[in-house]
Amino acid sequence: MTAPSSATRRPSHGNVGSTFAQTLFAGPAERKLRKTLDAGLDRVEDVLREQVQYADQVAQVTTSYLLGAGGKRLRPMLVLLSAQLGPDSENEGVLTAAAATEITHLASLYHDDVMDDAILRRGVTAAHLRWSNSMAILAGDLLFARASQMFSYLGDEAIRMQATVFERLVLGQMHETIGPAEGENRIDHYLRVLADKTGSLIGAAAEYGVLLSGAPQEFRPALSQFGEGIGVAFQIVDDVIDLSPSSDKTGKLAGTDLRAGVETLPVLLLERRALAGDAEATDLLDRIRTRVAGTQPGSVDQSFAREEAAGSSDSAEVDAIIAELREHEVSQETVNAAESHVQQAIEALDPLPSGVVKSALREFADRLINRDF
Repeated sequence: MTAPSSATRRPSHGNVGSTFAQTLFAGPAERKLRKTLDAGLDRVEDVLREQVQYADQVAQVTTSYLLGAGGKRLRPMLVLLSAQLGPDSENEGVLTAAAATEITHLASLYHDDVMDDAILRRGVTAAHLRWSNSMAILAGDLLFARASQMFSYLGDEAIRMQATVFERLVLGQMHETIGPAEGENRIDHYLRVLADKTGSLIGAAAEYGVLLSGAPQEFRPALSQFGEGIGVAFQIVDDVIDLSPSSDKTGKLAGTDLRAGVETLPVLLLERRALAGDAEATDLLDRIRTRVAGTQPGSVDQSFAREEAAGSSDSAEVDAIIAELREHEVSQETVNAAESHVQQAIEALDPLPSGVVKSALREFADRLINRDF
């Protein structure tokens, strides 16, 4: 582990986070903020490259694989943005937390792709298929360890927050794996999984900026609630985007979750309609479960079992079923649910003073759900 980098500004490496920042905060009063965020994201990118370094060549290649594949750097941006509420927004601790938060996210992607048997991540072959399940898990473990080392320089509270996030990430994955308890509402269970797996880290990102910038500490609960809310909304929108026929929007195959047998919010809402007696919903739900689930390339065991039961699904048929779900009312209902979570997140910002930062946080939330479907 190297000590926290001084993050000396170097020429831009084409920071992907800056690309997202440039689409935000276009108003005249926000241009200075956008310039500050762009500069901060460039510096965070340098810290990321410096910290994801290992003497062991195998460790280096595997852990840097997804870092090099890109990403929007939403979590580091939120650390930097919330830090603008304090007088010391550009200190080294803020930059370290921003980078460590992204490394934590990267680590979770390695593990998630193994658990979900994913094919693509950020437009490249998933790490577990490039190497093996074991290597992908170990690469994720190394990154979790590196992030923890970085947070250790930021004080006891930062370490506690990181440990809490790590615990929630694992619990979220565990609950997703075992499914809801008997009698538990499946939609409520699903939203709890999203809060743990996605919302917890985004909520922490927003809170780190306040913690480390000298901002009033009474802002922390508001930023945590805001971040967790938009994190859940972000994932709900991804459930709709996953159905998109254009894989360049997700870096994954359209309907990846459905093909892997993962029932996301559109399917759960469809199930609710089916249980209420909707014949059309019942028919579509049955075809998703019998003709789509288990057809993801690489899911050999699932595919074999499904084919034994129902015969091999034609690829065009699978694509048509995914398109049918995309056009169904439950997809718009899913978007509406995301908008509701964002509205609650924005309301959580009420304790913050009016100004460019509060407006920017609102715009940040709005842009997360107003993405291409």
